Amino acid sequence: MIAVRKLPARYAPVVMPFVLSILMTAVVSVISTLRSLGATPAFIATWPDAWALSWLVAFPTLLMVLPLVRRIVACVVAAPWQPGR
Repeated sequence: MIAVRKLPARYAPVVMPFVLSILMTAVVSVISTLRSLGATPAFIATWPDAWALSWLVAFPTLLMVLPLVRRIVACVVAAPWQPGR
């Protein structure tokens, strides 16, 4: 088995939106590009550029709005129950 070094926990606030933005923009851009062009050779040529542009917008946007989203979620979702509290 190959041992992979993990990043320190302090990088989690950047790694989570990084991975999330990659996955979400990939899914959304595939659906959008397929809907526009269909399953054609043009799709294969167009999708990587469409994905890259959407990711370039999504990642910094996630970094900026995530603190606000966390506050909104904290207002909407009850705190987990902890014994003794």
